[in-house]
This record gives sequence, C-alpha cells and structure tokens, in this order.
Amino acid sequence: MKKLFSLLFIALLPFINVQAQDAPAQSPVQWNIKSVKKTDKSYDLVVDLTIKDGWHVYATELVEDGVAAIALKWDNENITKEGETKGAQAGKNLQDPIFNKQVNAYTGTVQVTQTINIANKIPAEIKVTLTGFAASAPDQFLPIEETKTVALEGGVDVSKNPENIIKLETIDLKNPVLKEGDESFDHESLFTIFLLGFVGGLIALLTPCVFPMIPVTVSFFTNRSKTRGQAIRNGVLYGLFILLIYALASGPFHLLDNVQPEIFNNIATNAWMNIFFFVVFIIFAISFFGYFELTLPASIAGKADSKSSTGSISGIFFMALTLVIVSFSCTGVILGSLLAGKASAGPWALTAGMSGFGVALGLPFALFAMFPNWLKSLPKSGGWLDTVKKVLAFVEVALAFKFLSNADLVEHWGILKREVFIGIWILTALGLGAYLFGWLKLPHDHSGAKISPVRKVLGVLAFAFAIYLVPGVTQSKYANLKLLSGFPPPLSYSVYGKNNVHGKGIEPKILNSYHKALQLSKEQNKPILIDFTGWACVNCRKMEEQVWPDPAVSEIINDKYILVSLYVDDRKKLPEDQRFIYKYADGREKEINTVGDKWSTFQAENFNQVTQPLYVALDGEGKLLTYPVGYTPDINEYKEWLEAGIKAYNKTKSETAAK
Repeated sequence: MKKLFSLLFIALLPFINVQAQDAPAQSPVQWNIKSVKKTDKSYDLVVDLTIKDGWHVYATELVEDGVAAIALKWDNENITKEGETKGAQAGKNLQDPIFNKQVNAYTGTVQVTQTINIANKIPAEIKVTLTGFAASAPDQFLPIEETKTVALEGGVDVSKNPENIIKLETIDLKNPVLKEGDESFDHESLFTIFLLGFVGGLIALLTPCVFPMIPVTVSFFTNRSKTRGQAIRNGVLYGLFILLIYALASGPFHLLDNVQPEIFNNIATNAWMNIFFFVVFIIFAISFFGYFELTLPASIAGKADSKSSTGSISGIFFMALTLVIVSFSCTGVILGSLLAGKASAGPWALTAGMSGFGVALGLPFALFAMFPNWLKSLPKSGGWLDTVKKVLAFVEVALAFKFLSNADLVEHWGILKREVFIGIWILTALGLGAYLFGWLKLPHDHSGAKISPVRKVLGVLAFAFAIYLVPGVTQSKYANLKLLSGFPPPLSYSVYGKNNVHGKGIEPKILNSYHKALQLSKEQNKPILIDFTGWACVNCRKMEEQVWPDPAVSEIINDKYILVSLYVDDRKKLPEDQRFIYKYADGREKEINTVGDKWSTFQAENFNQVTQPLYVALDGEGKLLTYPVGYTPDINEYKEWLEAGIKAYNKTKSETAAK
C-alpha cells in the first residue's frame, strides 16, 4: 500500500507543482550552489547539500519504482548537460522504509556536481532547479523541487542590453509635460463590472435551476413566519446571504494581490486556463441541450440542506448556501465567463462582478417576501424554461470558442483564424434559429409542439444575426463586424494573410519593439505612441476596429507618431540570448522568457498599470508627454488626447532649442 501511494504521488507531481522554497523551514534538504568555470563554454555547477538527520536523498534512480535520483535542471535550450549529476563521494547503501529494499542514497552533508555546456552567449546568471526525492522512517516521502540563481563567471548581463531595459528612469507619472488625460484613470469602473455581474445574475434567474425556487422559497418563508415582518426579515436575510456567499467566493483572489500585479492578466490569458473554460462550456452546453444532467455531488448539497432547518439565522444562511450549490449547473457557466473575463482587472473587479451577480440572484427573494402578492404575476414553470436552457446552450457554444480563440491567439497556433471563428458562430446562429422554429429537435422536444410567437421572433433574430456575420468570412470592406469588435480574432489574424485589415490603415505599420520605436523617434523627430495591448483583449480590438480607422485618428497616428504595440499576453518565447532575470527594487525576481513577460513587466514597472489597452505618449528621450489613457471609445476624446501629445512634444522641442 505504501508503494502504491508513493507511485501515485510521483505521478501527480507535475500537477501539484510543489516548490520547496515556499516553505524552506519544512524542507529536509538545505542547499547552496556555485559555478566553477572550466572552459569558455563549460562550467561545473557545484551543490552543497545538508540533509536532515534521519532523512536520505536517493543517489541513483529507482527505475521500477519511478523515483528519480537527485539532479539539476534548467529551462534554457542553449545549455546542455555533460554526463549525470555526480556526488563527491558515493552514496550509502541502506534499507529504504518506503520501498522496503536496499537503495543507494545520500545522508548528512554531501557535494554533488553537474557539468554543463553553453552553446551561444554566456548569460550572467541562470536559474537552476534541484530535483529529486527525500525519505525518512517510518513513511515520510517528499519531492525536492527548489530553484536558485547561480552566477556564471564571464557571463553577459542580458538585462543591460538596451533592448531589454525594463525600468525607464525618465518616466515621472505625476509630472508629464502637459497634464492632459486622466491621472488616475480606471480601465473599467468597478460599478460597470458590478452591473455586468448584475445582468449575469438576472439571466441566471431565468434558468430552470433558479426560477422554480423563487415561489417555493418565498412560500416557505411566509408560511413558516409568525408575522409578515418576520417573513420580510427572513426573505431579506436570505437575499443578503446569497450576496455574501458570492462576494466571499472571490476572497481567494485577494490573497494573490501581494504577488506580481500582472499575475491576474497571466491567469486570464493563460492558454490552458482558457482551454479549461472551453471544455467546461462545451460540457455545460451539452448538458443544457438535454443529453445528460450535470449536478454537483448530492453529498455536498445534502450537507448544506441538512443544516438549513437548524436555528434561525444559521438555518437561513444554509438555505442560501443550498440554493447556490444546487443551482450551480445553471449559474456556473454564467459566473465562469464573468470570472474569466474580469480576472485580468484584479481581485476587486472579481468581487464587484460576483457581488452584482449575488445581488441580482438574491433580490427577487427579498422583494417577493416583502410583496408576496407579486408571486401571482410570475409565469408558471413549464416548457419555456427548457427553451431558455437550450437557447443558453447555443450561447455557451459560441462563448466557448471565444476561450479557445484566446488560447490560440496568445500561443500563435493558427488553428482558429478569424474566418474560421466567424464561420463557427454562423453555424451556431443557424442552429439556434432552426431550434427556435422547431426544425431542429433536441432531447425532450416533442414533435408537433406549438411554436410560440416569441420563439419565432427570436428565431428570426438568430437568422438575421447569421446573415450579419457572413461578410466577416470575406475580404470585402464589410468584413469588419463593428458590432462584434473584440470577440472574433483581429482582422490581421486571417486565412487571407496579415494584410486583411480592410481599411484599418494602421496595423501593417506597427512596430513591436520599444527600443526600435525610440530609435525611429529620434531619426524622424516624432513622439512615440505606445499601445499596450493583448491578443485576448476585447477592448483593445474595439479600439483598433472602431476608433483607429476613423480618418482623423488614423491620420494623426500615421503621420505624427511612431506607433509601437506591445503585447503583454504573447506567449512566444524570446530568443535564448534575450532571456534574462529581472530584479525588482524590493529584491523580487522574475524570469523574462516570453514576449509577454517582457512587455507586461515593462508596463507595470513604468506606468503602474496592468490592464489593457493602455496608451502612452513619450518623446524620443522617453519622457512622458501626457497622462496615459485607457479604453477611450469616444473618437473625439481620443483624438484630443493624441493632439495633446503632439502639443506636448512640440513644447519639449521648443524648450530644448531655446537652451
């Protein structure tokens, strides 16, 4: 049994991602590392291990048991190992209590060495991870996976390369040349996000999991309460507890608020996270279509329900918790899209969105408890709820491909180009129209059932939407579907090639390097317009497809600025000789391995913002011309900000010439 448990634990290690440095006091193995230069391209990595009394570290691999020996690894394709990790002295043969056999292991203090060869430029330092397993009697078995930085003699500090400079000493956010723009703009107000959550909650109310609960729950309060006042109090408490549960559910995200600020953007644009949401949405959609019933384990709902009858206030709380749990199959997808869509805006945005959701879900229970006669005006539960559920299923299918598109864009897989994405939405809209008119039968649909006028109207709208989408798969001037800006991939991400921009007039001229923009700014005597953007950024696409194409705006950007777009979510790996470790002022370190790592850190360090889009105007010396601005859908307002940047640039030129 011990052996089976150990093997299972080993198999799960890649997913557990345990790191010893998070709790060094608990680690049975302490270690230090240094490098010794052998030749111009060869080094010895020397590790001194101190192993806790009673513990041992495996010196050789246990092939049959899947246990790796102590070793060093790194994430750098230019670095190859020469031979295996060797100890200064041979390991001891001892009886292992985990696998109940003789093993070769290290105990006490030991030194191990790994020789490495470096193909290209020698970096100033590299990150090295110590891996292996430690065990002790009677049954303690722990993985070793801890990373440390080691300096290499004669190495070049890539972070000092002008192209890799992160922190600009020329930026003074409080004192731009002209105080235009918004000194403390909010990418999207918390109130707006609250309203989005509120709308999501209203939609959830119409689902079969929630709607039938309204009259049942309110009747329970009115029948069990001795007075109308008590019924109102209980109903209001019930609604408040629903709000509280959803608001508190965002609590774990606040625990991440002390780490690197761009972590929320990394979560929202992570390819595997988006694929996870894609799969979840598809599963929920299939369930909503009626092919199977998706519910949480009965034991979870049962435990909450069993406590709903105990006490007064506590009983009402558990009734609210029961509703939240049992309605999850309907509310989960709506809530999931809110979480995924707003994760990049930070923890308070999630709290605002989930609070709005909780208010919308809890408000009817409080209102109907106050005015029980309103219950008579509610439509009866019936087939229309099944229709709502299946309509939501089609919507979920469409939204699912948005998540898959996010993953495809940030990883540059090229499997879901703009026209393919729009084609899937056309098929989804046609399927929805066919269902609403009764031509497409889904589980639990009855042949010959009467189609209501409302269904027919919605069916016409679905077909009209499909027709509206058709130009989006063409190269015509109508391919820019402005009503959907931000949802499909950008116009340049096309099966027709990068020049498929249909009058956008800007994107083909964009630079993607701040260093090159700085050089051109000095050569052409133009200010720099930095566009902090993201492949998965909806508001960025809206700006690019609705504001930038305006002739007045595009003329200013093309003729008077050097435009540089920096993608903060781009997962493309930087060349090996351009990767480096960035050190924050407080001592924290961050590996800069991808394009997104570089520009997200650049944005956060210089402009104290981690949301996109963010527009910044600088002169050729890197001096801030105006306050940065975010999402600005008003064309005139954005144009005025651009003109203010030109005015500020001309002012700096005049002042320089006068000196």
